[in-house]
This record gives sequence, C-alpha cells and structure tokens, in this order.
Amino acid sequence: MAVVLGHPATLYEPLDSGKVRCTACARYCTIPEGSHGFCFVRKNVGGRLVLLSYGKASAVQVDPVEKKPLSHFHPGARVYSIGTVGCNWRCLYCQNAEISQEREVVGRSLSPKAAVAGARRYGCQGVTFTYNEPTIFAEYALDVIREAHEAGLFANFVTNGYMTPEAVEAIGPHLDAVSVDFKGSGEPGFLRKYIAAKGPEPIFDSAVDLKRRGVHVEITDLIVPEVGESDEATRKLARFVVDELGKETPFHLLRFHPDYKMMDLPETPVKTLERLHTVAKAEGLEYVYLGNIWGHPLEHTYCPKCGAVAVKRYGFMIQAWNLDPKNRCVRCGHPIPIVGRLSEHYVPTFATPVA
Repeated sequence: MAVVLGHPATLYEPLDSGKVRCTACARYCTIPEGSHGFCFVRKNVGGRLVLLSYGKASAVQVDPVEKKPLSHFHPGARVYSIGTVGCNWRCLYCQNAEISQEREVVGRSLSPKAAVAGARRYGCQGVTFTYNEPTIFAEYALDVIREAHEAGLFANFVTNGYMTPEAVEAIGPHLDAVSVDFKGSGEPGFLRKYIAAKGPEPIFDSAVDLKRRGVHVEITDLIVPEVGESDEATRKLARFVVDELGKETPFHLLRFHPDYKMMDLPETPVKTLERLHTVAKAEGLEYVYLGNIWGHPLEHTYCPKCGAVAVKRYGFMIQAWNLDPKNRCVRCGHPIPIVGRLSEHYVPTFATPVA
C-alpha cells in the first residue's frame, strides 16, 4: 500500500469521477485526483482530500497580541504565533510572500502538543495563527486550539476572512478572537486586480457569522496608496461594521509599505490615513485606530463619552492603563469593551523609546 503524505482533511466533499470539492475557503476549488487546490496545500489523493501542511510550521514567533492587531483582547498578552506555507489569495504586496506563495510544502515539524508546549515554555497566554491564511490549514489549527484550551490558553486567527459557511461552522465554536483583514476597504475592483479574489461578500458573511457565534472580532483595513484608497469604499466598510458588527467593534486602518511585486508605490501618507479615520468615525465607529505609525496619537484608545485617553500605546506597547478593575474609564466611568485586563506583571515586549 502506498504511503500517503498528508493529514486527512475534513473540509471537503467527494464528487464524481474521483474529484473533490474543497469547502475550506470561498474559492470552493474542484480538485481532480492528484492535483492541489489554489492554496497548494490541499491535495486530492485517491479521491480524498489531505492537508499537506499539517504540523509543518514555516514561521513560529512570540508576539504581543497587539501586533495581530488586537487592541481590545487580553491587552499586553504574549501569543505564540504559528504560520505554514500557502495561501488562498495572491496579494501582490504580500509581506510574507516567501511563505504564502511557496508551492513546495516545507516547514519544521510542530505537532499540536509541541506547539502548546512551546507557547507555555515562552510564557504565552495564547496561540495565534498568522503570517499566512489559517483557513487553508484549519484542520491543523483546530487540533492546536483544542490542546491550547486544555492548557488554559486562548486562540485567535489573523485571517482574510475568505471562508465558507462550512469553515466558520467548524472553526467558529473554538476560536476566541479573530482579526479580519480587509484590503483596500474591500473594494471589489481592488480585490480582483491585486488579490485575485472575486469580491468581499464571503468576508462580510464570515465576520458576521463569527461575531454571532461569540467570537471577539476586530477589523483591519490595509490602505494601499493610489490604487486602494477610497473615501467611499472606507465609508461603506465602516457602515457595514456599525450595522452588522456593532459600533464598538475595533477598526484598524493600516499603513501600507512597499513589498513583493508592488515596490514602486510609496508608504501610505499619514494624512491619507487621518482623512479615512475621520470618514470611519463619521459613520459612528467608536474605536478607530491607525496602525503601522508608531507614536501617532490615534494609536490610543479614547473614551467615547469624555474623550480621555483610556489606553495609551506606542506601537505594540501599552504605556498607560487608565481603566478601573471593570475596564471603565477612570475619568467618567464609561465602560470600554475590552476582553481581559492588563496584567499587573505586564512588561512591554519592546523597550519604551527615550523621550
């Protein structure tokens, strides 16, 4: 009997003539015998789908949870970040292209038990699946999450949200938090040209479904200058978040930097992000942040009632925590929707800059 390399997948359905239909992501790849899906890591072997990247980590690192970015979820926590190879998108500016666009399944062995042991060894409070799209290795992520929960750790995804209802049903009951990563405000033309995705509808649906299942949701929006900046697209995305996820949902506008196949563009101008911040706030969002601009005052959490700085940040570091034990603003008592408390033992991951 031939040895099959790969772990049995669960997110798929068999079709006629030995083909399978992958149900992990919204592409719904139909895969003939011996072929891979768009992501290169899900393969049809003998009429059954296997995950080639199961237990093969291409990137492992200890990060602050704020890097994901999650600003309202266990602030100050350390997370054990895990990535594999492959992706269901083809972002032309991907900062992790060396692993996300890798077609050979490589990585060091990291079993679910070993992953959680590593998280505990380095004093992490959670595990994060990031660097490439975790939906494509959902079966592996779920096994790690089960081990993490048994060890008292939380688990979160950094995801493009291009999932299926089947994937959300499988993953949602186990996730604690998710950062859903829109690009170019989810404008359809941008997604088609620079990402090779048909449109934003699956992302919208996944975000709403995850929220409905009790997962803590934060939204990011990468603003690519000249080709992916639009007041109207940002306005529509902000309105969706307010209407479907709630005005208290953290919303992160991220600065683009040139990478991969889009080295000819500049970094996103700060004034552009500030303008779009005003647009998003005008739609009613209470917590809008600018990301990748260390030292900007819009990194902080402001109380929506009195305007005081509730949490002061510098990049991924927390410099001041102005909330009472119930996460209420110390000035006016307004509750700030943050999951968890800043640990009294919190030590910034990076040194505080000299003033």
